[in-house]
Order: sequence, then C-alpha cells, then structure tokens
Amino acid sequence: MKIPELYDYLVRARRDLWAILETVPDEVLSRPMLDGDRMHSIKDLIAHTAGVEDGWLHYTFLQDVPVEDSFPVIKNAGSGPAYAAFPLADLLDYWRAVEASTLTYLSTLTDADLERVIEDTPEEHFKLDGLLWHVMLHEVRHTAQIAALLRTQGIRPPSMDLLFYLPNLKA
Repeated sequence: MKIPELYDYLVRARRDLWAILETVPDEVLSRPMLDGDRMHSIKDLIAHTAGVEDGWLHYTFLQDVPVEDSFPVIKNAGSGPAYAAFPLADLLDYWRAVEASTLTYLSTLTDADLERVIEDTPEEHFKLDGLLWHVMLHEVRHTAQIAALLRTQGIRPPSMDLLFYLPNLKA
C-alpha cells in the first residue's frame, strides 16, 4: 500500500468517526478520561491528532505556515489538555482544513520526493516516506484510542479497521 492509498483510507475512516462523534454528547467528549500531561479528553485527542499532521506537514516537510495559523483560538490553546471547552465543530473544522492541505500536498508528491531526507533535529534525519508513514500511523493509534474511550462510555464506535475499507476484489 502506498502513501496516497493509506491516506485515502484515513479520510474515509475519519468520515465514519466524525459522524459518530457528532452524535456524542459534549459532556462525554469533554470528560477527562486520560491521566496524561497533554491529553485528558477525546477532544484533546482530536486536536492533537490534527495538530501533529499539521505540524509535520508544514513545520517539518514544507517549512511554511501551518493550517493552525488560520485557527488562532486553536493555535493559542497550545498542546496541553486545553480542548474540553471547545465546540466539537471547531475542532473538526480544523481537522478538515488540515486534511485538505495534506491532500493537496500528497497530490504533488513523486517517488523521488519520498526519498528526500528530512531533518527532524540536528541529530535525526529520516526519509520523507518514513515520516509520512509515521504521521499516518500516529493517527491510526489515536483514532483507535478515541474508539476505545467511546466504548468505555457505552458508545459504539465505527469499525475503522483497514479491512472494512479495502476493495473487495471478488468479481
């Protein structure tokens, strides 16, 4: 599976997750259920997942202005557990804008681009291909975490396994 195919899966799985999230009471999405430094609620996970994609794409790969600059309230909230009071619609609007930016970027990538070496820190350099896989698998892990948290609240999440999004090749 290539990067654009994996991202297409993520986009489709997001739609199913977002549809469920939009039916969940705000109190559940805002409830502190995690005891971490930066993420306590489902809303924190949503903001984090979109923000990581935005950051890698714009700060690291393109070295330009991140999408969050168009969302000053989100930008000013920082990376801590700060999103419980945010309307879900605002967080999803930001994620949609990040997605649109990523889709535009991915449409321009060539095989040669994927071989480009990216400096993450002065001591760490990686191929763009590997970093894109990192960003996408990061989302898979956090959306699975969101699904598990929904289950703990008695809410059935969508089935987001890749299998459900693969084309059935039987004629």
